[in-house]
Amino acid sequence: MFNHILVATDGSLLSAAAVDKAMNLAREAGAQITVVTATEPFHVMVTDSKQLASTRETYERHVKSVAAGYLAEAERKAKAQGVQCNVVQVEHTHPYQAIIDTAKKAGCDLIAMASHGRRGVSAMVLGSETIKVLTHSSIPVLVYR
Repeated sequence: MFNHILVATDGSLLSAAAVDKAMNLAREAGAQITVVTATEPFHVMVTDSKQLASTRETYERHVKSVAAGYLAEAERKAKAQGVQCNVVQVEHTHPYQAIIDTAKKAGCDLIAMASHGRRGVSAMVLGSETIKVLTHSSIPVLVYR
């Protein structure tokens, strides 16, 4: 079956549920798990309110702190279930590419992630990191909804 599962989280309720489900799958399969959170670098020209209100230093400190919290929670869950867990925080302009690159680098044979389930115009306009991973990954992708 699967030996090494990468699960991506952005801290949302849906991605937290995907982490839980991937942990269960890893436990049942006897697999190890790598949990990744991808953050975008600070940009001078942005419309993201989190970046507009911050200096580079405060933005980076905040993002790293929040990511560390997501990853610490994943490590706690893995330990409670007896699942071998690695955590990775990566910074990349394209989160989907960071997810794929991390999975390849870690030797994962499955990527698990949540889908927000957007449809129609909102899906086309907002895009989806999950769709981008599905489109560009050569590693199988399991999508939780």
